[in-house]
Amino acid sequence: MNSMAVGIIGAGWMAQEHRRVLGTIDGVSLAAVCDTDRGRAEDLARGSEARVYLDWHEMLDREDLAALIVCIPPLAHRDPAVTALTRGLPVYLEKPIARTLDDAAAIVEAAGRTGTVCAVGYQWHALDLLDDVRELLAGDQIGLLVGTSIGPTQSRPWFIDRRAGGGNLLERGSHHLDLARAVGGDVVSVQAAASRVRLARSTGADAAAGDIDDALTIMLELASGALATIVVAWTRPGQPGRFGLDVVASDATLRLNLDPDFTLTGVSHDRPVDRHAASQPLDRSLGRFLHAAAERDPAAVFCAPPDAAATLAVAVAAERALETGQSVPVVNL
Repeated sequence: MNSMAVGIIGAGWMAQEHRRVLGTIDGVSLAAVCDTDRGRAEDLARGSEARVYLDWHEMLDREDLAALIVCIPPLAHRDPAVTALTRGLPVYLEKPIARTLDDAAAIVEAAGRTGTVCAVGYQWHALDLLDDVRELLAGDQIGLLVGTSIGPTQSRPWFIDRRAGGGNLLERGSHHLDLARAVGGDVVSVQAAASRVRLARSTGADAAAGDIDDALTIMLELASGALATIVVAWTRPGQPGRFGLDVVASDATLRLNLDPDFTLTGVSHDRPVDRHAASQPLDRSLGRFLHAAAERDPAAVFCAPPDAAATLAVAVAAERALETGQSVPVVNL
C-alpha cells in the first residue's frame, strides 16, 4: 500500500487499538481524527501528524482520505457511514453495523449501490483458526455450539443505555452471535433470558446506573437443525475472563479459545487437535480492509455489511425474546 491517509471518527479505547494496528502497516498514516471531545481526539492524534476535528462533516470535506474508520456508538453509525460510502470513501465500521435494522439497511444499500469497500469489525471473522474449524468439520454435522463471553469490560455511558448501545447483548454478545453464524450457518429463531443480578455494578456509586442486563443467555435454532447457546456475563474489573466457542459435531468435539490466546483444541475424526492462531484477528481484519480499499475490491473484506446486518437481525430477535419470554423468528433484511 502506498501512502494511504486514514481518518478515524471517534477517539475512544477501540480507536486506540485501531491506531496501534495502523502503526504496524507500511505506507499507512493517520491523517485525521474526529471526536466531540477535543482532548480525547488530541490524545489519539498525539505522536502523529493527524489533524483534529470536532465535526466529522468538516473532516470529510477538508481531508483527502483513502479510508475511514468509524468508532462511535452504534446509534450514530448511519450518517457518517452512508455519507462516506456515497462519496466513494472506503469505511471500516466498528461492530455492530448499527443499532437498528433500518439504519443497517441504509448502510447495506449505500455500500451496494456505490460499490465502495465497507467492512464491519466483527474481528473473529478474521481469525485464521476459523479455516481450521471448517476443515476439521468437513463432512460432519454440527449438533451444538456453546459460546462463552464472561469477563470485565469498560463501562461507557452509551454502553449501559439499552436504547443507545444495546448493552451486553448487542455490544458483547453479538460477537458470539456472529461467530455462531460463521461456524454453524443461518439462525431461524431465538430464545433468551436475563439474570436479575447485577455483577459488574453490584457495589459503588454506579450500582444502579443504566438499564442493561449484566448476565444473559441466548439460545439459537439454526437452519441446519443444530442448537447454539451463548452465555454473556459482565463482571467487575479484576475478575478473570473466559471467551470461547465449543463445537460438538457428529465426529468432532472442538474448543476454540478466544481472547487473548486464540487456540483450537479437541478431537476430530479420532485425531487430536492442538493449533494456534498465526496472527491477531483485529490486525488481520483491519489489514485486509486496507488492502481491499487499495484494490477497490468490496468482496475482499472479512465481514461485509450484508453479513453484519444478518447478525444484527439475530440480535434484534434476541432483544424481542428477552422482552416477551417467547421464541422469536429471525427476520433478515
